[in-house]
Amino acid sequence: APNSFAEDEIVSMADSTTTIDDIEGELFKIERIREILVRRESELRYMMDDIQLCKEISRLKQELQKLIALPENEKSNEEKQREEELVQQIHKLVETRDFLVDDVEFERLREREEDKEMAEFLQSKLSKSYLQKASKWLMTPVKEKKMTSRGQQTSSPYMTKTGLTLLKECCGFTCSIM
Repeated sequence: APNSFAEDEIVSMADSTTTIDDIEGELFKIERIREILVRRESELRYMMDDIQLCKEISRLKQELQKLIALPENEKSNEEKQREEELVQQIHKLVETRDFLVDDVEFERLREREEDKEMAEFLQSKLSKSYLQKASKWLMTPVKEKKMTSRGQQTSSPYMTKTGLTLLKECCGFTCSIM
């Protein structure tokens, strides 16, 4: 039939040196980078909330100090009431900030545990993968072993190198989360 192709005529989108393991590895790296970016975004949001709370607490404390500086017998009822309101507002904001700090610490502990689990998983996967490749290498007859020169290897895109760098820095082996 004119429209049918022989199986060997079908060309994959991947180059001839790319394996399923390579693709899975690249997908894993991308997923890990995404996790790192989500963590960093969360950390920045916590920082922003903290800065805003601290600014508001400072502003209220300054206002309170001005009222406290007035002699007690010269304060109007409104000033005394405002003083009480400020103390309550400051107390509430300090409590909110304490909860925020607790949340950040909980997140760090959770992330550290996730990183530890990932490191153990990678260690076991790398060990198994390495053993499989090593046993294949040892069983392959010497004349069939082919080494590709640097020129024959396809260069990896920049993002892959960046991903590898991020993984090395933040994969649980040496990670303290950026």
